[in-house]
Amino acid sequence: MNDLIQILSVFALSGNAVRCEKTGEGHINCTYLVQTDNGTKYILQRINTAVFKDPVGLMNNIAAVTAHIANKVASPREALHIIKTKDGQLFYTAMGSAWRVFDYVYDSICLQSPDTAADFYESAVGFGTFSQQLLDFPADSLSETIPNFHNTPDRYRIFREVLARDPLGRAAGVQAEIEFMLAREEQASRITRLLENKQLPLRVTHNDTKLSNVMLDASTHKALCVIDLDTVMPGSALFDYGDAIRSSAASGREDDRDTSRVNLRLDMFRAFTEGYLRACPGLTELEKELMPLGAFTMTLECGLRFLTDYIDGDHYFAVHREGHNLDRCRTQMKLVTDMEDNWQQMCDIVKELCK
Repeated sequence: MNDLIQILSVFALSGNAVRCEKTGEGHINCTYLVQTDNGTKYILQRINTAVFKDPVGLMNNIAAVTAHIANKVASPREALHIIKTKDGQLFYTAMGSAWRVFDYVYDSICLQSPDTAADFYESAVGFGTFSQQLLDFPADSLSETIPNFHNTPDRYRIFREVLARDPLGRAAGVQAEIEFMLAREEQASRITRLLENKQLPLRVTHNDTKLSNVMLDASTHKALCVIDLDTVMPGSALFDYGDAIRSSAASGREDDRDTSRVNLRLDMFRAFTEGYLRACPGLTELEKELMPLGAFTMTLECGLRFLTDYIDGDHYFAVHREGHNLDRCRTQMKLVTDMEDNWQQMCDIVKELCK
């Protein structure tokens, strides 16, 4: 802890850090809750520079976006605030890592999964508000912290390259999965093509829209602000909306071996769609129309990434058992199939909520 206290002494804190304890359940960055001698709390994070290789671009993105949001909110709790170093820097390099500090959001909680449709609705309000607040932000001024992250055609290019190499000879055993992915390539690439053709607007996107990345008021469970902004980049609002549906509107676990337990929950689909549309009325008519396609695309793309990693030898996603990535791929395939089966209902829900 002494090393962390020394790092914290470089930042312009109110008071001196006296306690620093690991917190949170994130898998990429290490996060610590900091207590100072005058009772003020902060969040210290070590940026994983193995994943985010450009901490300067990443922190410039976060600084620009959070400053833009801070100018639009009534309460400091409704925006993240970066604490700079004493010489005005956004982060500090020590112990071979990049470190940053944020103000602590008091009287707040984050949930790991939506226990109720109301909680999922509030997460949608959080992400929808984030999108609405940044509609007038120049998205093309942001760095790509992970290049081509949601470039679906490029994901298919990588998939084909891995198939051609097939380093462990696994492709022969997953022909049904390969055919499933290839059969849906054109539809899954549509949003990217529309962005490239400027038929969809380029937006500021969060790119990790899981429930745990929305801070809720501890008493009311109302959305306060969005956190974990490392993957803020230019993209489509449909990516953010769709990934939230993929990650939290499904029954069953993401790696459930019994795919019969994995289904699209239309009640959760409705709850998130309603909250997102209410909080982000600035979406274009085409964006609203394509919301079901956003959910389909993000789910298929995620499944494609799991399958690619499985065939390539499980290098990207952490695995804890034989065939773990293949299990993950199959749950996403089941969810895609369920979306296809419920497509008309999904479209009808969106139309109804857009009235």
